[in-house]
Amino acid sequence: MKTTAKKLYAYANHILISLVSAVFGYNLYQAIVHPDHSNIGLSLILVVLTYIMLRKYGYQSIKKEQKDI
Repeated sequence: MKTTAKKLYAYANHILISLVSAVFGYNLYQAIVHPDHSNIGLSLILVVLTYIMLRKYGYQSIKKEQKDI
């Protein structure tokens, strides 16, 4: 059961990283091309929240998996 939970967090983390990367990339593009239409501040907040979530749920799981190998 623990292995399944670790893989579930890993899958969720990959989805979260993909989503945040897409949103941040789009808003970075908007900041360069159309500065008046960009929400780069909100994207940076989203990146920070993603970093916190990955540190809380993702980093520890990876560290434990490396010890098992």
